[in-house]
Amino acid sequence: MDNKQLIFNMLQNFLQEDQIKVNEPISKHTTFKIGGKASFWVTPQNFEQLSNIIKLCNNMEVDYYMFGNGSNLLAKDEGYEGIIIQIFNNLNKINLEGNTITSQAGILLSKVAKIAEQNSLSGFEFAYGIPGTLGGAVVMNAGAYDGEIKNVIKSAKVMDRQGNIFVLSKEELELGYRTSIISKKGYIVLEATLQLQNGNKEEIASKMKDFMQRRRDKQPLEYPSAGSTFKRPEGYFAGKLIMDSGLRGFSVGGAQVSQKHCGFVINVGEATYKDVIDLVTHVKTVVKDKYKIDLELEVKIIGS
Repeated sequence: MDNKQLIFNMLQNFLQEDQIKVNEPISKHTTFKIGGKASFWVTPQNFEQLSNIIKLCNNMEVDYYMFGNGSNLLAKDEGYEGIIIQIFNNLNKINLEGNTITSQAGILLSKVAKIAEQNSLSGFEFAYGIPGTLGGAVVMNAGAYDGEIKNVIKSAKVMDRQGNIFVLSKEELELGYRTSIISKKGYIVLEATLQLQNGNKEEIASKMKDFMQRRRDKQPLEYPSAGSTFKRPEGYFAGKLIMDSGLRGFSVGGAQVSQKHCGFVINVGEATYKDVIDLVTHVKTVVKDKYKIDLELEVKIIGS
């Protein structure tokens, strides 16, 4: 029996057959629509199953990757030799108590924002248009317009690489610009507790609608992408630096600097990982030569 068959058999000990996919195309699950195949794709339904998967990976020395909605990822053409663990749409229970929302990590940010709005809770409007999960948002301290996760989070329940579960306070999360202790330590977010404020339902709804319209007006949502490609350099905007460098519409293969918003690299047709990386490398070189500024990728790269 080869190692791959052995792993498959072991996964079947605690997962149903429809929770395990073999050689699953990653491109089917990312907003960029790019990427090769994952050796295994699993969808745990609860924390116990997740813990069993992590322990299996540790025991078998198999790489694993936590996967949400696939909205901030660029997957390599060679795929992923290991187990991708998708929590999106599975670990998504939510509980409301007063001004506090506690939700599992697999829930979409848009759903949390709608529930907050329906209960006249303010402070989470900024997240309405971000196409990711709560878990991913906590890992990278996601933000937009007038807010970010660190402004509203109270605590997070996490799992370490050994399968131990514990709670981190807001301070212990060490949330900074697109970073946290979770990303540094390789923890897995299981759930997060948000502290919101009482507000006016109509005003909250209006604010969310305005943010969504601004996204539609300014961002190339009609094309596959992974959102903002680069982090914001201190004191500058990546999109403006790229535009002012004359790179609007610059393309490599099926990858292109968006004409609508130069901070986005978009997939205009069958783009590969290599297309995107070659384009990004060129953009970084031109901006560095012109402005002496190093652009840093905000998009996460996944692959063997």
